[in-house]
Amino acid sequence: AALEAARLEASPAAAAIPHHQRLPRLHSPGVGQPPHLGLELPPLRPVIQQRPPPDPIMMLDSTNDPTSVAGSSSSRPGSPSMPPDLGPPVAESWCCTQMKVTKFTYLWAIHNFSFCREEMGEVLKSSTFSAGPNDKLRWCLRINPKGLDEESKDYLSLYLLLVNCGSRNEVRAKFKFSLLNAKREETKAMESQRAYRFVQGKDWGFKKFIRRDFLVDEANGLLPDDRLTIHCEVSVVGETENLAGQSSAQSVRLPECRLADDLGQLLERGQHADLTLCIGGAELPAHKAVLSARSPVFQAMFQHQMEESRASRVVVEDVDEDTMREVLRYVYSGRAPRLDQMADSLLPAADKYQLDRLKVMCEESLAAALTVENVCDCLVLADLHCAAQLRQRASQFILANASRVAESPGWDQMVRRQPHLVAEAFKALAAQAAPPMGPTPKKRMKLPAS
Repeated sequence: AALEAARLEASPAAAAIPHHQRLPRLHSPGVGQPPHLGLELPPLRPVIQQRPPPDPIMMLDSTNDPTSVAGSSSSRPGSPSMPPDLGPPVAESWCCTQMKVTKFTYLWAIHNFSFCREEMGEVLKSSTFSAGPNDKLRWCLRINPKGLDEESKDYLSLYLLLVNCGSRNEVRAKFKFSLLNAKREETKAMESQRAYRFVQGKDWGFKKFIRRDFLVDEANGLLPDDRLTIHCEVSVVGETENLAGQSSAQSVRLPECRLADDLGQLLERGQHADLTLCIGGAELPAHKAVLSARSPVFQAMFQHQMEESRASRVVVEDVDEDTMREVLRYVYSGRAPRLDQMADSLLPAADKYQLDRLKVMCEESLAAALTVENVCDCLVLADLHCAAQLRQRASQFILANASRVAESPGWDQMVRRQPHLVAEAFKALAAQAAPPMGPTPKKRMKLPAS
């Protein structure tokens, strides 16, 4: 173990190093927003092939990655077909070994980071998290704001700790740490070179993750509003599965389905367009068949011979050009590349055209980026467009940070314009603070002397 630690410490590729010391526990000054696995998306309409959106606060991605192929000396009738990864048959039988890998991400925001007064060697911990509600493995992040020891006193040290391993004796996992800048872009990423063995209470990480002087320098933009945001990606290695079978001369390798890409190109080139969307001075070509299949609003518009259907021109007045282009990109390809930057404008458009999946994707993106400054605006937006899941997340955030939210400009505007939302927040806060109801204790009566 000592040789392994020395090798990792000397590695120029930022390898992970173990940390076994039992350090005092401090609590994270978070903003009260619990980790969440993301919002439940409705099923995709069958015309477009949907690929999953980028992760928000936490997203589960379980994959089976083939890692080895071995020959077999026996064959069975009725065995499964050969996986396309193996290529043309070169033997009478085959075996494919698959390693199950569960990937998930976690975001830890530390507000007022400059007020951390931890001395060298002292530790700050995040709350615990897991890959999902049914996962028994519990993890947490831990940092030494002023380094682990004398050697790393000028650095911030960062580790991934296995808090509970459930019924397993050990866990093998890879991990990647990065910091989010003011634009919510990942920077200063460091990744473990291999899957390390974790046991309960064991952590792996980087003693010299980032220099403190570089971190606190405002020019580098790593502490917007004095907030340090750490992004962690964990890949847990699961069970190994062998898939064996008999080769078949009729094995055919199917090409990847490119339906979403092809429809996206159809939109970009404007080929065979039979409809024009007019937005201000811009004209966007589109296809009635695709819009009708994807949006009930467009379907009704073209089916009932409205003026737009007869003229093959639709004037869009309440959606700007950039937003409409992104809506069309989603309608054709099932993707929204600029979702995180445009979620607040895409949500009303998705609600207008009844694009349910896009609407929930916007809710998820906005919920993942809630702050004291924007939570009131998000709550108002959710109320206007019946975004139930975003409304619930925003309400929970306000309850967890009531005193700070009440001092924000957004709260004052909501008091004037949407007093019913303020009333709901007060009721929820009162219900949360109310003591449990019970029978009123009775005073013992004083009996006169006999």
